[in-house]
Amino acid sequence: MASGALADDIRQKLGELSPAERKVARVLLAGYPAAGFETVAVLAKRAVVSAPTVIRFVNRLGYRGFPDFQAALRDELDARNASPLSLYETTGYARAEKTSGDGDDQDSALLRHGSEVFTGALTATLAELPPHDFEHAVRLLADRKRRITLVGGRFTHLLAQYLGLHLMQLRDDVRFLPDRDVERTAILAALARRDVFVVFDYRRYEADATTVAALVQEHGGKVILFTDTWLSPAAPHAEVVLPSRVAAPSPYDSLVPTLAVLETVVAGVITALGDDARRRMQHGEDVARRAGLY
Repeated sequence: MASGALADDIRQKLGELSPAERKVARVLLAGYPAAGFETVAVLAKRAVVSAPTVIRFVNRLGYRGFPDFQAALRDELDARNASPLSLYETTGYARAEKTSGDGDDQDSALLRHGSEVFTGALTATLAELPPHDFEHAVRLLADRKRRITLVGGRFTHLLAQYLGLHLMQLRDDVRFLPDRDVERTAILAALARRDVFVVFDYRRYEADATTVAALVQEHGGKVILFTDTWLSPAAPHAEVVLPSRVAAPSPYDSLVPTLAVLETVVAGVITALGDDARRRMQHGEDVARRAGLY
């Protein structure tokens, strides 16, 4: 099994399932993750299939039986809710810190460990990224008829700003969702079908990200969600979901793989816009020089 969210595994295998098994998959995805903790009988009734179909479905996902599937789901929820403090206490990081060597040996070991962790997370993230979702994200961001709004969280507002500042150099109608209540309310009250919201939400997920995504979807707009492999609760409201690994040499989740995805998205947008991107960049350079900004 892939180490990503079970919901993502189910989505990727939809094309391999029988029609009856797909019914089970859709019931699980519609009520994820709570639906996964129903009994086999209840899940079968909700999907209008037989109990053996539910068992065949979890077998198809790679589990020995339904209890095995539910155990994996519980492990996933524990991981989704992990905090830096809980990771510090449960991963052995504190013990490793106390027993590690001193001086150059310790520094060298940490550098090697960091190289292994970041290289693995980055490689896995780009390999696991759904090509269709990536291409769809690029199309939405390059569509100049769309209005782009970026929304970040406690730490991920830095990523929202990073992507937004690049997009502003390539096209019009790019903005950030304001922090102040009145301004934020005004933007959310004026949502329309041409809106594309780029939302960043990682574990210890923030409720306002899900609320914003739901509002955008309700008004016919599109949501591009950057999240971790356990998937933000905002995922059901997103048109595009781009998950990244968050493994790090410390108890804090890494945003390095996400940054690589963002820079790849920017490259895609530049390619999609073609010469219009170059002209926009040139015009921005000219204006900045006249204004004494560069």
